[in-house]
Amino acid sequence: MSLTRTRLAVGVAFVALVAASQASASAFYLQEQSVRGTGRAYSGEVADKGVGSLWWNPASIAGIARSEAYIGANMILVNAKTTNSGSTITRPVPVTTTVGGTDTALDPINDGLVPNLGGAWKINDKLSLGLSVAAPYNFTTEYQADSWSRYDALKSQLRTVNVDGVVAYRINEMLDLGFGVTAMYADAELTNALPNISPLQADGLQSLKGDGWAYGYTVGAQFHPSQSLTIGASYRSKIDHKLDGAVKVSGLLAPIPTASNFAVDGQAKITLPWMLNLGARWAVNDHWTLNGSVSRVGWSEFDAIRVTYTGGSSISAQDYKNVTTYAAGVDYQASPRLTLRAGVQYDPTPTPEVGRTARVPDGDRMMYATGATWAATENLKLDAALSYIAFEKSQINRTDVTATSSTVRLRGEVEGSAVVLSTGARFSF
Repeated sequence: MSLTRTRLAVGVAFVALVAASQASASAFYLQEQSVRGTGRAYSGEVADKGVGSLWWNPASIAGIARSEAYIGANMILVNAKTTNSGSTITRPVPVTTTVGGTDTALDPINDGLVPNLGGAWKINDKLSLGLSVAAPYNFTTEYQADSWSRYDALKSQLRTVNVDGVVAYRINEMLDLGFGVTAMYADAELTNALPNISPLQADGLQSLKGDGWAYGYTVGAQFHPSQSLTIGASYRSKIDHKLDGAVKVSGLLAPIPTASNFAVDGQAKITLPWMLNLGARWAVNDHWTLNGSVSRVGWSEFDAIRVTYTGGSSISAQDYKNVTTYAAGVDYQASPRLTLRAGVQYDPTPTPEVGRTARVPDGDRMMYATGATWAATENLKLDAALSYIAFEKSQINRTDVTATSSTVRLRGEVEGSAVVLSTGARFSF
């Protein structure tokens, strides 16, 4: 096996690290960017007002009565299981055997804490400036060293920080507009095992790390045809990432050439999806407000992984598909100081049925949520929410040729659920 061929195979694997884990929205997107929104399953954020909705619509802060600040934290607790259902490996000899190892991985998806914060500054009755800091792609999956998935995934970790700077303007009593510039930092790590020629030899190891900044924009509008009805729309652009990193291969044994153990720099290019949100809030009376939203997510932008490195390049198809999510919810003003919420959301997976990996063991999801806001003082509002996410059972089905010329046919099942505990505060000044 030539060193160039080994580098090519490793390079293709490099950007799998961006698809780090099953999150609380489709694929590896985290939608926990508003505690108030969590309580109604994100059904009303694009049409709500204030800094708590800034991630969902930059027009949400237009015409605010006072400046505001928001901070929130979301604890995501995942209960998941992946099970081998006949995975095999064909080594160059050639001999086809089972992949071996532990057939069940319990809780490979790590629990995590997702923070977010924002601020909105009223310049005058029409103009406001805003800042939103979020972590939209942010989780970790880990499998044991002898897991059945080890040739596809051991550790996958992704950390992102998304910063939006926003300008919002009230055109008149019926129309608010907003625009924001986005900067996103991503830091990622990936490891997986590499099979040697003989099944009697210990596995080698492949590790990959990368990071980088990327930029985009967000625009939005809110239309108020009456005092009781608000219609909102927003668009968040795709993000073209370039991850500069290091690739290391170790533990490969003869008859594989010793030169196949190496470290090399590389760059991976991937595109994260655009998002289009439409929604409405209707205050039926002084107590009840109905919320509804539809979101289209452009996951087809994540169509391929494009890798360049010294001496070559490669392209690996991903074939994600665009999806549409639906959410409905209700707010109930129980008293002047207490607001109660509830909501439900349907969120289909963009991952392909053939090609789904252990790194993104995704399935269609249903989210059920409840929450509340307590007005502690005239200036301070405390938010809390609880949501339950049910993942539809799905199949892992992927065939890859490893950097050591073995063909791994990964076949397995995934099932699980998640609970999200959210708390936050909004302060006006």
